[in-house]
Amino acid sequence: MSIVVEHEKRRQQILRKALDVFGAEGFENATIQKIADCCGITRTTLYIYFKNKKEIFNYSIKQLLESMENQIEKIRADSSLGSAEKITRVLRAIFEQLQKNRRLLEVILDYLLYLHRNGADPNLRVRRRTLRLRHILASLVIEGIRAGEIRGVNIRALDDLLYSLLEAAIFRVAVLKLESPAAFTQSVELAMNLLRSKE
Repeated sequence: MSIVVEHEKRRQQILRKALDVFGAEGFENATIQKIADCCGITRTTLYIYFKNKKEIFNYSIKQLLESMENQIEKIRADSSLGSAEKITRVLRAIFEQLQKNRRLLEVILDYLLYLHRNGADPNLRVRRRTLRLRHILASLVIEGIRAGEIRGVNIRALDDLLYSLLEAAIFRVAVLKLESPAAFTQSVELAMNLLRSKE
């Protein structure tokens, strides 16, 4: 049991250090050797924990998404909240996670630009990673419409609107380095107030 805990602890240390390397070098110029050097270990030791730099990067993203999904599921399961309030809280929780993981967001943006420069489709990668989130938002919208809480609107268009708020938040956090969640929260609350059923 102790070996498993130590193994996971070392993986987490490598991930933190790798983010420093990705942040300083960019995804393209970061190498396994640079990550190993930053961690104070050999490349051979690093390969015990991760196959390559892409796996390190993907594992970081997976951790962020799992953390977000856990928070979202708790909000979705709260039967004391209406759908509009659930949507508002879900978006706020995601924004808070984005702020906490600013360095990772910067690396993700760098990686997406790297893909674009090399002729790959960054949109495809983003869609794959965010499909579950978009589905959750759409299901909350549908739930709200059925309950009469949210006006009957085009679900896909509303899902795009809510998702666009998150994309703007990512830009503000990772590129513009804005700290305060107040403007984002106000935008979400305004959108939800406009969508609430008047009945």
